[in-house]
Amino acid sequence: MLLTKRRIWIIFAALIAGMLLSSLDQTIVSTAMPTIVGQLGGVDHQVWLTTAYLLATTIVMPVYGKFGDVLGRRRLFLVAIALFTIASVGCAFAGDFTQLIVWRAVQGLGGGGLMILSQAIIADIVPASERGKYLGPLGAVFGLSAVGGPLLGGFFVDHLTWQWAFYINIPVGIAAFAIAFFTLKLPNKQATAPIDLLGVIFLSAFTTCLIFFTDFGGDAAHGWGAIETWMFGIGMLLAALLFVITEARAKDPIIPLSLFKNPTFINATAIGLTLGLGMFSAIGFVPTFLQMSSGTSAAASGLLMIPMMVGLIGTSIVSGNLITRTGRYRMFPVIGTLVTAASMVAFTTLTADTPIWLICVFLLFFGAGLGLIMQVVVLVAQNSVDASMVGTATSTNNYFREVGASLGVAVFGTIFTTRLTANLTDVFASSGASAGDASNAAATIDPQTLSQLAPGIRDGVVTAYADALAPVFWYLLPFIGAAFLLSLFLKQIPLSDVAGLVARGEAIGGDEAESLEAAARGKVPASTAGAPSFDGASTDDGELADADREQSPR
Repeated sequence: MLLTKRRIWIIFAALIAGMLLSSLDQTIVSTAMPTIVGQLGGVDHQVWLTTAYLLATTIVMPVYGKFGDVLGRRRLFLVAIALFTIASVGCAFAGDFTQLIVWRAVQGLGGGGLMILSQAIIADIVPASERGKYLGPLGAVFGLSAVGGPLLGGFFVDHLTWQWAFYINIPVGIAAFAIAFFTLKLPNKQATAPIDLLGVIFLSAFTTCLIFFTDFGGDAAHGWGAIETWMFGIGMLLAALLFVITEARAKDPIIPLSLFKNPTFINATAIGLTLGLGMFSAIGFVPTFLQMSSGTSAAASGLLMIPMMVGLIGTSIVSGNLITRTGRYRMFPVIGTLVTAASMVAFTTLTADTPIWLICVFLLFFGAGLGLIMQVVVLVAQNSVDASMVGTATSTNNYFREVGASLGVAVFGTIFTTRLTANLTDVFASSGASAGDASNAAATIDPQTLSQLAPGIRDGVVTAYADALAPVFWYLLPFIGAAFLLSLFLKQIPLSDVAGLVARGEAIGGDEAESLEAAARGKVPASTAGAPSFDGASTDDGELADADREQSPR
């Protein structure tokens, strides 16, 4: 295929449609979550709504990354959109909290593909040295989600029902699928070695056991002394051992062990892991605190997260453009971890009386710090490996970040939820409720119910949320500190000036592609296009004859 600027932007439009579907869902559901868990009686188990999605996303990331390298990414991207959309229907019709958790997990199976394949396809079509300038349109997508998601989520729970938080994904998903189907033209391939199914199984088992081990250990109903907790711990260790043995013997491993001989890749991935531990815990539970403490509608409280997105998008765009201009990236994670750490220290001061405007300032700097790190570590990981492994490197880097996120949400979310449940039960018990009624009230509290309570009880509930959340940030700080130390040792290596598809011999790029397309459209005589034929090239509409043939990476 011819990788012209026009073709790159057409493909990029399809990626944006898929990312809009995923990012819009996250902001809508985050805004609606207090209402959802309250109405379904899941306040004391709300951590599972986030953990289920993250766990599923984490499990499938390496699968999408490796299979994309081996089979091509177009069909997998369409499968991810379809899965996400179908699961949204299931979420909307969930009859209880358990069903909702199951469908959110299925949604995660699609969401993991949208995340990994988007990043890998961008690496396929845009050289690392130019990738920064494409962060602007991506930032616009997340900006739209940051503003539109809370408004939509708040409108749905305030004026319709929480189910509309998932209904909205259906038309968006159908539109994204149609755009990708007609515009996302990428080479398909055939596997040249057996698929590493055992690797997939053992990696999935390890990830699942890891999350259940940490969840059960931090849960008051089980604890670290419970036999079921340590059964998951043993399963985790056994799965890890079997996975390493399998990967060492597999002809085409899902995560090649050779990646871990690459010091630059290891460093970038370790930064992602430690960042995930701290980042997602904060992002996951701050919106709930804001909604319960501000006393405003879901829409208004959801909009309070916009400062964080403004900070994240702003520094992502600025750092991306500077990296494109200078070719240097090492300083951004160093600065980003310092800013993020300072923001977390500020979050430890949260109380029921903290002004909303001050919380928004904390969120602005928190987002700014993350924006200086997130895109950079993925770019470094992609740039540190051969073009034939860009999908695997992308997914492995993201996998370890999501492992960190899952651990963070599981461990620190459990700490938050356990403290919150105990605090809320005490509030209702002290108001005269029986032990059973107090426990039930703590499990079913939502913003609408809160607004109807007596002022004294309402203040007690808000204080309970603040007292449960603020101390958690002290536990997160050491991980941001570790990310800072790792950033100091991040090696500066030259950024590649060749797109992945071109490097693998699956496309023609640059001036040569522009000349061939111009010749095909009759703008330049074919004899003066200045490019030889390539694998039986056909210049009909700027495509190669073998663009749709099954290909294998060279």
